[in-house]
Amino acid sequence: MEYRLLGRTGVRVSPLCLGAMMFGPWGNDDRADATRIIHRALDAGINFIDTADVYSGGASEEIVGQAMGSRRDDVFLATKFFMPMNEDDPNQRGGSRRWIIREVENSLRRLNTDYIDLYQVHRPSPDTDVEETLGALTDLVRQGKVRYLGSSSYSGSQIVESQWASRERRLERFVTEQPPYSILARGIEEDVLPTVQRHGMGTLTYSPLGGGWLSGRWRKDAASAPTSSARPSARFDMTRPENQRKLDVVEELAQLAEQAGLSLIELAIAFVINHPGVTSAIVGPRTMEQLESYLPAADVALSSDVLDRIDELVAPGVTINPDVNSYGANELTALARRRARP
Repeated sequence: MEYRLLGRTGVRVSPLCLGAMMFGPWGNDDRADATRIIHRALDAGINFIDTADVYSGGASEEIVGQAMGSRRDDVFLATKFFMPMNEDDPNQRGGSRRWIIREVENSLRRLNTDYIDLYQVHRPSPDTDVEETLGALTDLVRQGKVRYLGSSSYSGSQIVESQWASRERRLERFVTEQPPYSILARGIEEDVLPTVQRHGMGTLTYSPLGGGWLSGRWRKDAASAPTSSARPSARFDMTRPENQRKLDVVEELAQLAEQAGLSLIELAIAFVINHPGVTSAIVGPRTMEQLESYLPAADVALSSDVLDRIDELVAPGVTINPDVNSYGANELTALARRRARP
């Protein structure tokens, strides 16, 4: 497997990052099976694992920590904080110094390690100064508990603000950004990817299969297509024209993949990691079969003809259903649109 530089850190990581969100009660609660999947990924050359404290209430971190064992130093380990860990306590969440200093110790314990390679803010916060968050994270780096810092789902302007704050306040900076990216959701090409490239950051993208749309599981006029009753969110509401359009595009992409001698999954993941601004794509298997279907994409180089056809189906910078965007979530609030006053 060809390894890539993670921004300007000097660290080299695999183009596929093993996402651990599905390990635990949220997905595969068989810890022995999850461990086998992790070991298979490491044996295949993946040296990058991403998890978060909130995944299955900490169970994902525990599974990853147990599975790494003696191979800990061979893994570039990333986790995240920010999401609520206790719905009854408003302070067990967010980007405050108070919570960061407490929660990093919880993650270290669950991960069975004394250091985290990449500690990421899971979401931006409109209520917390970025200097507050970066100041606490800088202390963790200087204490040796964390090696590098990253952001997740930041907009272009939020990335710039954080880089400026680090420079002005002489704080550690975010060296990575983790945004959503797939053929069906290309919004980050417009601003986020150019911004991270200008700042020399690494990019690890999530949802390369578009939340399952590009897995081949759902096809137009198929009994397995998502329905409003089965998946009530706007992402899967088939009464919406955006989602009907997605089914049409998936049909075209399936044909394109077949012509290129690839599976739809391989085409989708290869598209993401072929972008020069992307370091690694997070793939989150629940089963061994799913992992095996992802691995070949690491060695796929898409031709110009294939990429041009993809651009015809979904133009660069376009997200077919804007409801799938989770980055810059605070940028278009009602207040920002002049539809409400504080």
